[in-house]
Amino acid sequence: MTGTKRSNAQRLRDSLEDDIINGRRVPGERLDPEALGHEFQVSRTPVREAFQQLVASGLVTVSPKKGTFVAKVGIDQLIEMFEVMAELEGMCGRLAARRITEPELAALREAHQRCEAAALAGDSDEYYYENEGFHDCIYTASHNAFLASEARQLKQRLKPYRRLQLQVRQRVNTSLSEHQTIVEAIERGDPVAAQQALSDHVLIQGERFSDFVSSVRRMEAPLERTG
Repeated sequence: MTGTKRSNAQRLRDSLEDDIINGRRVPGERLDPEALGHEFQVSRTPVREAFQQLVASGLVTVSPKKGTFVAKVGIDQLIEMFEVMAELEGMCGRLAARRITEPELAALREAHQRCEAAALAGDSDEYYYENEGFHDCIYTASHNAFLASEARQLKQRLKPYRRLQLQVRQRVNTSLSEHQTIVEAIERGDPVAAQQALSDHVLIQGERFSDFVSSVRRMEAPLERTG
């Protein structure tokens, strides 16, 4: 996917995500749909779709008859969700290493190549969208529809924060290297290695944990100053 192919709703959602996670829109702030439509030169429909996607991600809340507001983020809950996501991804990797078909393996390799191209271009947002396709190939190759559905739902919930991580210096290159390890494990048909590689790829730990907490704290700081 290239930036020019993203829908108006996606562009608006990404812009609002960036504003929220970087503290430019603070918790409790009301989002004015008419003002946003004018700012981004889009109709009501993309604005409504973007709001729906942001609600699904937990970044905004809707209050009946009052409007749409930026939500307060809870670090503890986010960390718990990332822990569950790591387990789901690991399970998908383990099953994919056992069950992947040749066409699915070819699709996974192609997705990895697209991630590599985005990384070389230095476009972290483009890398994120190609990264979605990479992980989706693994979900499909698990041949467990229920597991794949749960993984996709939680991944959507964590989307803003996974994008945020990729903005950290060198994280895209590190992520790409981790993808290579994942592909090699699946190619070998090594379920243990594939599960561990995918779990480690998603789990926030060490320096990544510190960077992540710092970024989320930055989101909360404007509220604390005005509270």
